[in-house]
Amino acid sequence: MPYADPAALLAAIVESSDDAIVGKALDGTVLSWNAAAERIFGWDAADMVGRNIRTLIPADRQREEDDIIANIGAKRRVPTFETVRLRKDGSEVHVAVTVSPVLDSGGNVVAASKIARDITDHKRIELQLRDADQRFRLLADNISQLTWITDSTGWIFWYNKRWYDYTGTTLAQMEGWGWSQVHHPDHIDRVTLLWQTHLASGEPWEDTFPLRGADGEYRWFLSRAVPIRDDDGQIMFWFGTNTDVTEMREAEQRIELLLQEVNHRSKNMLAIIQSLARRTDGDREEFVDKLEQRIRGLAANQDVLVRRAWSRIPVSEMVEGQLRSLGDSRAQVTCHGPEVLLSPGAAEALAMAIHEMGTNALKYGALSVPEGRVRISWALDDGQFRIGWIEAGGPSVAPPQRKGFGSRIMVDVPRVKLSAQVTVDYPREGFRWTLTCGADALD
Repeated sequence: MPYADPAALLAAIVESSDDAIVGKALDGTVLSWNAAAERIFGWDAADMVGRNIRTLIPADRQREEDDIIANIGAKRRVPTFETVRLRKDGSEVHVAVTVSPVLDSGGNVVAASKIARDITDHKRIELQLRDADQRFRLLADNISQLTWITDSTGWIFWYNKRWYDYTGTTLAQMEGWGWSQVHHPDHIDRVTLLWQTHLASGEPWEDTFPLRGADGEYRWFLSRAVPIRDDDGQIMFWFGTNTDVTEMREAEQRIELLLQEVNHRSKNMLAIIQSLARRTDGDREEFVDKLEQRIRGLAANQDVLVRRAWSRIPVSEMVEGQLRSLGDSRAQVTCHGPEVLLSPGAAEALAMAIHEMGTNALKYGALSVPEGRVRISWALDDGQFRIGWIEAGGPSVAPPQRKGFGSRIMVDVPRVKLSAQVTVDYPREGFRWTLTCGADALD
């Protein structure tokens, strides 16, 4: 046998070990130093034997050696612990250290045996994994979506912070299929069936459904999940996201309603224009002039409604929209009244009447002369809305010989649309028009 001497065999084992094996006296003086110790710490055995082991210990870790000496002196083995030591060039090396007492034949502690394993690469990989995990969590916890990960069977074992913040739940409550607790009962069966179908097929999953928040309110989420496969194509995990689309759905619904409203009003507008064309009298030139004026009045009112997104508009804004067509004569008109809101339909009926009276006043009435004046006023009292048009300072007024289409616009249209009482007077001092209706007709 090549190693009949046990001492020689032990020495060969120590020298061939990949771990640093160091013998040291109780005062820390190095007694033995194997080849692995030379490789790990950079000190030759000739340089290190006789030197104190504290040479390898950073200043802020010297207490570790004090504790080691205390344990060895008490015949206690020091279990493996991870620490940092210094190489000869001053660089740090991460090591896992175990220290055991060496006893003589009488059971007395005479030295210590230290085994140190270089774990620098392990520590570097561990740090890289920790950094990668931290970056992943920073990303996952701060994106706007709720995110989650399942195993190949669909068992969810991880959610991001957004999920817990939104649902007000914990992993213990949500793990596995616990997410069903926050699904809307009207949708859970459909959602579960579709999810199970995609788990079986391995195809990416997408669905839209409401989830209950911590406040008890439901919001709509566009949800997607994709399979994560290994090199052999086998599904290892599913990565899923839930994106809040509540505002988007509401916006789409508003757009749809608006398009329906636009379609409805476009048809109404075409019908009105058709009626204006049919009922406008006069010769060809006069017909075109009157029709264009009335269409401009309608267009002015439409501009106001569009600016208000087809919502209720103030009387003052509706009146002002019609008075712009008067040009410089606008200065001869005064308006007064409280803030009263009109529905689009009510605004349309009153705007046509105001425009017709403005056109007539400009051609034949108070606005045809510089000294003429028009006063428009309105009020809302005891559930009744009143608006009036009073002219003064213009040419003498007389009732018309016949009732034309203009009179229908001023009287019949608002009377029918608003269930209103409309009076028209022609005193010599100026034309007067008054409308009274219930406040509910303006809604």
